Amino acid sequence: MIPPTAEERPTLPPLPRRSVLAAAGIATGAALVATDPVSPDPADAAATTGAGAYFQHGVASGDPLPTSVVIWTRVTPSPDATPGSGRGPAVRVGYQVATDARFTSIVARGHVDTSASADHTVKIDVTGLAPARWYWFRFRHDYRWSPVGRTRTAPARTATPERIRFGVVSCANLQAGWFHAYRHLAARDDLDAILHLGDYLYEYAPGEYGLGQDNVDVRAHVPAREIVTLADYRQRHAQYKQDPDLQALHARYPFIVTWDDHEHTNDAHRHGAENHQPSTEGSWPVRRSRAHRAYDEWMPVRLNGTAALGDGARLYRTLQFGRLAQISMLDLRTYRSEQVAYPVVAPGVNDPDRTITGSTQMAWLKDALSSSAAQWKLVGNPVMISPVTFAQLPTDLVDPVNDVTGLLPRDGAPYNVDQWDGYTDDRRELFAHLRDQGIRDTVFVTGDIHSGWACELPHDAGTYPLSPSAGVELVASSVTSNNLKDILGAPPRTASLAVEAVLRLANRHIRYIDFDSHGYSVLDVTPARVQMDWYVTGPRDQRGAGTTHTASFQTLAGTNKLSRAAGPVGGR
Repeated sequence: MIPPTAEERPTLPPLPRRSVLAAAGIATGAALVATDPVSPDPADAAATTGAGAYFQHGVASGDPLPTSVVIWTRVTPSPDATPGSGRGPAVRVGYQVATDARFTSIVARGHVDTSASADHTVKIDVTGLAPARWYWFRFRHDYRWSPVGRTRTAPARTATPERIRFGVVSCANLQAGWFHAYRHLAARDDLDAILHLGDYLYEYAPGEYGLGQDNVDVRAHVPAREIVTLADYRQRHAQYKQDPDLQALHARYPFIVTWDDHEHTNDAHRHGAENHQPSTEGSWPVRRSRAHRAYDEWMPVRLNGTAALGDGARLYRTLQFGRLAQISMLDLRTYRSEQVAYPVVAPGVNDPDRTITGSTQMAWLKDALSSSAAQWKLVGNPVMISPVTFAQLPTDLVDPVNDVTGLLPRDGAPYNVDQWDGYTDDRRELFAHLRDQGIRDTVFVTGDIHSGWACELPHDAGTYPLSPSAGVELVASSVTSNNLKDILGAPPRTASLAVEAVLRLANRHIRYIDFDSHGYSVLDVTPARVQMDWYVTGPRDQRGAGTTHTASFQTLAGTNKLSRAAGPVGGR
């Protein structure tokens, strides 16, 4: 144990009057300290008073390794130091990491300087920790403690854990509703980490993309415009980080994240985006670098292999959980070719010069899969890799399906060109590598498409199931972003059933689809199998909505196939 210094003892001066005034109405941080089971020692109550003024955006952790983990917070050192303002003094923020919630056994401490140039964010890669262990962490500024966070390191690389369990989320649009999925995951006590597979935030202005057919804003975005500047992106990250359910989940578990498009703007690619207009919004590389910088500042993630703040762009990386599982997190926006034009989708989708991963990331992924010592090769995949052929649908269903899933020609076609279906040569190369190297037990864990799916991955969809499977894909539904029933304005499990039936009939490798539900998933990994449980949350515009388990699918070791599981694992 590292003994406390004189500065860290709880004999503290009062909070300055201007900070007390600034704290009025800002109760999120204080509420977390008062209610979370990992709160600090009551003896530190005086040190926690007023913490909401300084630590309005909570605490977070991420990218757990066997002996290190990233911890994060944002400090508001003065009332004018609001996110994206470029104002406020340079300050020094202390931190502590302990093996217990009362911080009687501190194993790491230190301080870091931050200022307006980093939007007053703090991100530290804490090293020298023990594998597969829970830790508690907190920050300190001006004699006040932040809320307490809890995190967990990964197992040692040679360990053989009995199981690893992840919460899985994607597509959380604040304007479309409350983040029930985060609240229910935070109530569990049986997870190791959270996989967030993209669209952590959305770029739209108020009224542009909200709840249901009419895009009603349950909560309006800040700033009240589409985000383009660095200040805009910082403010939007700050707004999301003030959501109490997201704060609670960040304080409860480490996150393993990747971005999709809306952390930048809709349908982003290497040279631009559908929702970027150079004539009015300036240079695409400049806008993207702003989005990357704000993401680096505001997320508990290692960009370019380090937690040091900067303009890092390399997000793809591998994390290992002993010999049981390896996770390869992909970036499928930064390096991809522009999507093919609609409605002329062929032969561009098959062009070997077009890519979704980029050549460097593809080589890295193939090497990670073939050299892994782990039994299960998990791939954090922002957009679906399963081939999906859309047969003819009724005309009145085509446009709603397009809004959820992508670009669907009215006469039916086997392409959603914003996902791997639009870059089939990359998919063929990757599946061939899995086959030629004899790699089994590969599971793609995916977000993006606002619906739940369980699919096998055929080498030849036309002859499946007579031909082999390269692995399986498990797709989490959206936290809040609109799905098919929302766009149709239909009751759940009515009009969508016809679409699901057509898809299942035309794609024999698809084992499960749910176009109607919002919620989260739980991924349970054991030596015998990987199982995904899907949970549905209640109405997005009702603050206290509940959750219900709806489906469970598993892939048994060595099979590359899917089957229904008997029921959900762990907690509710």
